[in-house]
Amino acid sequence: MFNKKKDNNEETNLEEEVKTETPKEEEDKYVHVLRPDYEKMLADQKTQKEEVEKWKNAYYTAYADTQNLRKSLAADHQNAIKYRAEGFLENLIPALDCFYYALQPTPNSDEAKNYQIGFQYIYNQIKSALDSEGVSEIEPAVGAEFDPHSMQAVDIVEVEDNEKANVVVKVASKGYKLHDRLVKAAMVIVSKHKEIKAEEPASDKEEAHNA
Repeated sequence: MFNKKKDNNEETNLEEEVKTETPKEEEDKYVHVLRPDYEKMLADQKTQKEEVEKWKNAYYTAYADTQNLRKSLAADHQNAIKYRAEGFLENLIPALDCFYYALQPTPNSDEAKNYQIGFQYIYNQIKSALDSEGVSEIEPAVGAEFDPHSMQAVDIVEVEDNEKANVVVKVASKGYKLHDRLVKAAMVIVSKHKEIKAEEPASDKEEAHNA
């Protein structure tokens, strides 16, 4: 009877010892026996994982930068095509201004009238070619409000208080736009109210007269 009880106690203690060790602990125990460099292996795996993440992030960053660069180059290419005629238009503007001046006066003879008709025909052809490239004229109407974004005041005319100020009195030359880009502002003469000069005090007038 005594031996049987002792055996039961030994079995109970053995079961308790078995229960205290988890499967993970048992695995680690055997791994450390089989692989003495187990800790180093775990450290190497961690380092490799960090390296993979590092290069993965670097790849995605480089890919995003490449895509942004591609879009930027495509936009620059589109703008280069869209505004390719800008330099040509700038060189042509003096000739266009000459046409504008030549077509303004009313002909005083049949010969002058025929010349003007020919100039108008040539000008219309040039204008049609420019229209196809996205060129538009800026010719403000007389009496229109002065717009500093598309006009340049080359002279000022004083008007009475009952007349409108800051409006176009005369167009000196047309302006030109290429699509949405201003190439040359319209040259205009603008109205301005007369300045009222303050009268000098009587004492100042007398001193000036005595002097």
